[in-house]
Amino acid sequence: MRPELLIGMVAAAALAMVPVLAPWTAVMLTIALAVGLTVLGIVVLLRAGQISFGHGLYYAAGAYTVAFLVNARLSLDALILIPVGGLVATLIAVACGFFVVRYRDIFFAMINLSMSMVAFSLLEKLYHITGGGDGMNVARPTLAGVRFGRIAFEAWMFHLTLATTALAAFLVSRYLASPLGKALEAVKNNETRLEYLGVSSNRVLHIAYAISAALAGVSGAIIAIVNGHVSPEFAYWVRSGEFVFISILGGAGNVLGAFAGSVVFEVIRNYAAAFAADYWQTILGLSLIAIILFAPDGLSQLRFRRKKRAPP
Repeated sequence: MRPELLIGMVAAAALAMVPVLAPWTAVMLTIALAVGLTVLGIVVLLRAGQISFGHGLYYAAGAYTVAFLVNARLSLDALILIPVGGLVATLIAVACGFFVVRYRDIFFAMINLSMSMVAFSLLEKLYHITGGGDGMNVARPTLAGVRFGRIAFEAWMFHLTLATTALAAFLVSRYLASPLGKALEAVKNNETRLEYLGVSSNRVLHIAYAISAALAGVSGAIIAIVNGHVSPEFAYWVRSGEFVFISILGGAGNVLGAFAGSVVFEVIRNYAAAFAADYWQTILGLSLIAIILFAPDGLSQLRFRRKKRAPP
């Protein structure tokens, strides 16, 4: 069994036990894992050497899709709302991708940033449709046909999110190990040689872009259901920058690092806000600086760095 797969299984089993022992952590961990899905999408693009500072667009697309469907009183189950949120984000990414994947590096990042800011502006200005800056409330849907109370719903949403992230991590790992995934590394290292082999680098990046957006859409849909509220801030550039930061914190290009970074980031932010409300940003910043100083390659690389330093 591959070490990464074993570590992932152990980490998932350990995480599954945390809300059982400490029920108040269920929502925090659900949000962390859901955000980790968007970060995983960023990791996919990083394999091609591209950074998106606009994935808040697809995160918001998934969240607002859930909000519109719930407020339309269609009585849809959470098991339907979440994949529909991911599907809508994917369709938007496929349409935008025809234009976006023509560009590379800073231009790729800036175009994504621009599109997310257009979406942010529309969500704020179209008050009668989106609720403007106040956002929209999302009533608690049924889960697997059952209408749970708040505490039971939060517990089951955690397990659903954990299962979703485990499945996504496995599928993305297989994708990155496939010839199509390896082509992403060629886009990063030698795009011209890839074209000489008869493989369209734009098509390779377009597929990766759609997968990345699908993960962000599912992430936003879960957050909308768990929080019970969506707002234009979901598409704001600060949120998009946060996703990129977490991906680097966890270990750029590493599947498990996406979730490790997300969990550490969310735990530090929650506890810093709870115990030092006026200084939580300072504590968060100092904590993250310490992590970067002692783990410059990301949290997921700590184990490998220690292995290299061990005597022969």
